Amino acid sequence: MEAKKRVGRVTHYFRKIGVAVVELEDELRVGDEISIEGATTNFRQKVTSMEIEHKKVEVAKAGQAIGLKVEDRVREGDVVYKIE
Repeated sequence: MEAKKRVGRVTHYFRKIGVAVVELEDELRVGDEISIEGATTNFRQKVTSMEIEHKKVEVAKAGQAIGLKVEDRVREGDVVYKIE
């Protein structure tokens, strides 16, 4: 059985560009598989691109807010889990 680890929470969603702002509680890397879950949100994807203050980064740490390209609509308060 696979393990899920909570890594952050969605604080904003830019619908036109499909980017979620995620406040991280743990490290996240490009290439990680994540699950985004909420009241009406539930999907998985690989992290393909993330930015901090409009600069592309490969790794982001707890306490940072990142812009994360998402494949589906997310909502404020949705929880981001890393699949381990």
